[in-house]
Amino acid sequence: MSAGERRKTACVTGGSGYIASALIKLLLVKGYAVKTTVRDPDDTEKNSHLKDLQGLGPLEIIRADLSEEGSFDQAVSGCDYVFLVAAPLNLMSADPERDQVEATVQGTLNAMRSCARAGTVKRVMLTSSTAGVSRRPLQGDGHVLDESSWSDVEYLRANKPPTWGYSVSKVLAEKAASRFAEENGIDLVTVLPVFTLGAAPVSKAASSVPVTLSLLSGDEAQLAILEGLQSVTGTVSITHVEDLDRAEVFVAENESSSGRYICRSHNVTILQLAGLMAQKYLQYNVNADRCVLLPLFQNKCLAFSTKLRYETKKVQIFHMHACSCGDGELLTTCVFCRFRGCPEQSKVCISSQKIVGEGFVFKYESLGEILDDLVEYGRCRGSKSDSRIVVG
Repeated sequence: MSAGERRKTACVTGGSGYIASALIKLLLVKGYAVKTTVRDPDDTEKNSHLKDLQGLGPLEIIRADLSEEGSFDQAVSGCDYVFLVAAPLNLMSADPERDQVEATVQGTLNAMRSCARAGTVKRVMLTSSTAGVSRRPLQGDGHVLDESSWSDVEYLRANKPPTWGYSVSKVLAEKAASRFAEENGIDLVTVLPVFTLGAAPVSKAASSVPVTLSLLSGDEAQLAILEGLQSVTGTVSITHVEDLDRAEVFVAENESSSGRYICRSHNVTILQLAGLMAQKYLQYNVNADRCVLLPLFQNKCLAFSTKLRYETKKVQIFHMHACSCGDGELLTTCVFCRFRGCPEQSKVCISSQKIVGEGFVFKYESLGEILDDLVEYGRCRGSKSDSRIVVG
C-alpha cells in the first residue's frame, strides 16, 4: 500500500472458524485492516490463532452472536466489505428445523441488518454452500449444475436424507439474504464453496476436513456424512481453502461481479478419492485399530503389504478381505467394500465456469497437492510423536 493511500477495512464474521481464519490471513497479507467476530473473545482455545494473525496487520476481535439482533453493528461499522462466513453448524441436531434452518436464516438476516445500518459497506459476500445447489433427485448421468441450480427443499424435507437440514438452511438463508439486499439497496454476492480442504490457521476444523480425513481415520460419524453426500449427488466436489478465500476476495474487489459464484476445482467420486488416498498415504497406518481405508492386520505380512502397494497403484483393492498367505488377521473392512455400489464416475459436475470466465484462476490445480496439504494439516494437529490424523 502506497503512502497516503487509505487502508481498506473488511469484516469477517466467525473468525474462530476454518474458512474465516484463512480468509482473515489472506486479507491481512493483502494490506486490509480486518475486524472479525467471535462468540467469546476470551476463549483462548478457539481464538489463539487470531492472536497469532495480529502479527500480520491490524486485526480487531469483536464479540458477536448470530442469535442477537444488532450484535454485528460494531463489527461492520466503517467497513468497506463484509464477509459473512459465520453460520450455525450442528449437523447431528435432533431438531434441524430449529437448530439449522431457523438459526441460519435469522442469523444471516441479523448480520444483513447490521450491514444496512452501517452505511459504509460497499459489498457483502455471503458464504453459503453448494449444499444449496446439488441436493436434489437426479436421474441418469452427465448432469452439470451451476449457479442457476438450487437444492430441492420440498424433497429434502420430505425424505430427510443425511444432513438435509444443512442444505435447506443454505437455500432459505441465501434467498432471504437476497430479498433483504434487494429491498435495502445492498450489493450482495454469494460464494458457494464445495468440500473445502487444506491447511488453515485455526487448529480445529469442522465439516469438510474431518469428513474427508475419515477415509483415513475411520470416524463413523464423519463417514456417514460422506455416504450421505455420495448417495444424493454421486460426486464429491473439492477446492483448497486458499483458493476459496482468493475467490471471496476476487468477487469482492471485482466491480462487475454479481449474483452467485460456485468455487470448485475438482469433481471426484468417493471411490476415486479413496483410491487416490490409498495410493498416497499407505505410510501413515492411521489409527490402525479403526482404519477403513485399507485392510490392516495384527501380524502384517510383508509379501502382502508389497502386493497391496502394487495393486493400490492400479486401484484394484476394492474387495480384498484377507491376507492371501493367511498370515494376517483382518481387523476391519476396507472403505471400498463399505462404499460398494457407489458409482465409479461422477454423475454430476459442479461447474465453476462463471467465476473462471470472469478471470479467476485456481492456484491448486492438482488434487494430490490439495490432499497432501490436508493430510499434513491433520497430522500436525495430532501428536508430534506419531503420524496419526486428527479429524475433529
